Amino acid sequence: MAQVVSPITRQVTRENRGILSRSVDVRLEDVDDCLVYDRRGVSFPFRSLYQDRKSVIIFVRNFLCYSCKEYVDDLSKIPREALEAADIRLIVIGQSTHHHIEPFCSLTGYCYEMYVDPERCIYQKLGMRREEKYTESANPSPHVKSGIFIGQMKTIWRAITSPAFDFQGDLHQQGGAIIVGPGSQVHFSHFDSNRLDHMPINWLMQLAGVQQTLDFSDKPKIIHV
Repeated sequence: MAQVVSPITRQVTRENRGILSRSVDVRLEDVDDCLVYDRRGVSFPFRSLYQDRKSVIIFVRNFLCYSCKEYVDDLSKIPREALEAADIRLIVIGQSTHHHIEPFCSLTGYCYEMYVDPERCIYQKLGMRREEKYTESANPSPHVKSGIFIGQMKTIWRAITSPAFDFQGDLHQQGGAIIVGPGSQVHFSHFDSNRLDHMPINWLMQLAGVQQTLDFSDKPKIIHV
């Protein structure tokens, strides 16, 4: 579990939030009726995920992607009590078949809600990118620890050793993050430009109303006594 750090050392402020978030317009009415599937293959309308509570919804590229795997590794470290105190749901959505949910949760240690959109209905209707774009001003995800070469090797190895040899989603599809609900309220949205363009988890949690700041680094912690 991620260590809770106090006080907050990097706050998302009104001045820098627009720069950091690159927020885009989201029309929930376009995707309300799109179906998502749980790990048993049971379908639900997308709107059921945010109708009654505020939800932080993360869309990942594919379950074999090393950067998505490492990002969800860190999502799994968020303490449940931090989410409960803010009264929010944390949800990850992939674009493979539902059979890959259970193995991906086991691999990452992720214990919160996860669904799939195998037809990429939500990805497409919300306008998420289907190619990668890199810019000099882009900030790489602080949650991806592997370099591109090593990361690609990890992806290939997982594909080869997977019981079901498939790519677990469209390799060109990019992901994103939205904070929505209850109802049709859209509080924030960010669509990734490339595999490293994740919204930093602390910033995302702060925008959703989580009061704690979490330390996801692997560096040794110094305790002052």
